[in-house]
Amino acid sequence: MTKQILVGPVPVGGGAPVTIQSMCSTKTHDIHATVEQILRLETAGCEIVRVAVPDMAAAKAIGAIKNQIHIPLVADIHFDYKLALECVAQGVDKIRINPGNIGGEERIKAVADACQERKIPIRIGVNGGSLEKELREKYGGVTAQALVESALGHAALLEKFSFDEICISVKCSSVPVTMEAYRLLGERCPYPLHLGVTEAGTPGMGIIKSAMGIGGLLCLGVGDTLRVTLTADPVEEVYAAKKILRAAGLRKDGPDLIACPTCGRTNIDLIPMAEEVERRLAGCTKAITVAVMGCAVNGPGEAAAADIGIAGGKGEGLLFRKGQILRKVPQEQLVDALMDEIEKLPSA
Repeated sequence: MTKQILVGPVPVGGGAPVTIQSMCSTKTHDIHATVEQILRLETAGCEIVRVAVPDMAAAKAIGAIKNQIHIPLVADIHFDYKLALECVAQGVDKIRINPGNIGGEERIKAVADACQERKIPIRIGVNGGSLEKELREKYGGVTAQALVESALGHAALLEKFSFDEICISVKCSSVPVTMEAYRLLGERCPYPLHLGVTEAGTPGMGIIKSAMGIGGLLCLGVGDTLRVTLTADPVEEVYAAKKILRAAGLRKDGPDLIACPTCGRTNIDLIPMAEEVERRLAGCTKAITVAVMGCAVNGPGEAAAADIGIAGGKGEGLLFRKGQILRKVPQEQLVDALMDEIEKLPSA
């Protein structure tokens, strides 16, 4: 089990639930736009949010932003240690840096001391695209071993100044390299791990890469918090993260929709029916399994574990619960009948 840190009031690591993170795409100095986006992310289910801090104007906006949101705020900082010190003074909940790129040891010590005094954790963010030149040369490119050595080296810089409130990420755009790096890192250090496949791309491919990399690691018991990185509205990152956590069996805070792939026995237009059910379940918070099956012959049997489901037939279908048929329903009323039954189910 990893060491537990606190990001604001939110525990990360040490057996705490895996948390969902995202990052704003707004200019941080634009306080109104940034707060507005964070509030949308909160509504979607984001639990920790990060903002870019490229200059002092952004750093000085941290306090005003934090005062208007309800989840922990992380400052993403590169090169200028003074920006980290200002964000700490503004009350940020976590700093994300690479200790090796903010200057000499006296600057690293200044940031570590400031965070230690305020009990603010630091995430060491190692990225395949910015891996140190000497490590690229040593390992012949971006490899899992190179990423891990970089991360442990950065951690040692902080540990030198008695700072161990650390979280680590070793992200790469390659899914196999990312997974191997996190696996190796998990074996070699006690700190909580922030999972992610960096530069994953647009949702079409980015969600697949993230589901493979992040989801695969979670199923192996590796990872304490995560961000799905997509070239899209960051709200989409949060929705994808929730789905990954559900698929990995780590979240039960909403419905799980199962649907058959269709075959020659299907006598209803199943695909739009399943899509409609998914759309109408969007606001549901009940931890239930909902089935949309294509035929009345196998539907209740194949989906016997579902809390509630429908199975199509010629002109009519079946409404069933835990494999037991409740009644027959005209085909055009199947979805409405399903949603009515879901309303009757208890919340917990």
